Amino acid sequence: MEKRSDRYKVSKLKVFLIIILIIFILIGSVIIWSRFVSTSGLDVKETKIVNNKIPESFKGFKIVHLSDIHYGKTIDKNKLSKVVDKINLINPDLVVFTGDLIDKDTDITDKVIKDLTNELKRIDSKYGKYAVKGNHDYSSDSFIEIMENSEFNLLDNSYDLIYNSKNESIMILGLSSSIKTEIDYDKALSYFKDDNANKEIFSIALLHEPDNIDELIKYNSIDLALSGHSHGGQIRLPFIGPLTKIKGATKYYEEYYKVSDSDLYISFGLGTTTYPFRLFNKPSINFYRMYKK
Repeated sequence: MEKRSDRYKVSKLKVFLIIILIIFILIGSVIIWSRFVSTSGLDVKETKIVNNKIPESFKGFKIVHLSDIHYGKTIDKNKLSKVVDKINLINPDLVVFTGDLIDKDTDITDKVIKDLTNELKRIDSKYGKYAVKGNHDYSSDSFIEIMENSEFNLLDNSYDLIYNSKNESIMILGLSSSIKTEIDYDKALSYFKDDNANKEIFSIALLHEPDNIDELIKYNSIDLALSGHSHGGQIRLPFIGPLTKIKGATKYYEEYYKVSDSDLYISFGLGTTTYPFRLFNKPSINFYRMYKK
């Protein structure tokens, strides 16, 4: 006859094994979800930009900001095509890309170059498309080739003026990656050294690493800074935020900061790097509408 104590031990063992099984199922579910579900789809994060420097004729001006595609990791041609379709539905006036086009682990074949060029070229933008290099974009000259052939203007410590039909303008500048090279802030901000320059022009800065905003505004104030690189940590937990931070985004890594007089917006990006997972952090693009205060 089976003893009562033996039955109790067997019952405890069953409960323990069930608990272990549930834990493994939960962990496995989270891994599968973060690998295949959270890396798919697209969030469009819309923000209203209000500033008294914005010309009245730029009222409602639409900017789409994408970043950190890391093509070849979790973003393929099909996913990128859907992103481009979404951007074109917005009908943007300006499109900006803040770096990391192809992941460092991706084999850059002729097909990869062709697919990226064809998709990025499909992006329609009334007043142009601008880009800066991310730290992953220095490993090959293919980045420059793709950007030029897809009609993006590369800002490498340089600036441009964007004029509308009323002949009023805003200024856009771009910084190189501080991880891979030394940023020439004087060159990037050379517009403001011109005696004939409009010192009250609304200025937009594109920078890959958001932590560079502190050094940038030592040279000159910037109204709107757009960055990427942080990925929002890729893996985020409710009430905690990102589990990891990376060089270049250790101080600024969330979606928005007020830095002195500058508004800094960080795109959490589309792709992944190092590990192919995202959690509580879907691929996203940022969408800004500008208005005069």
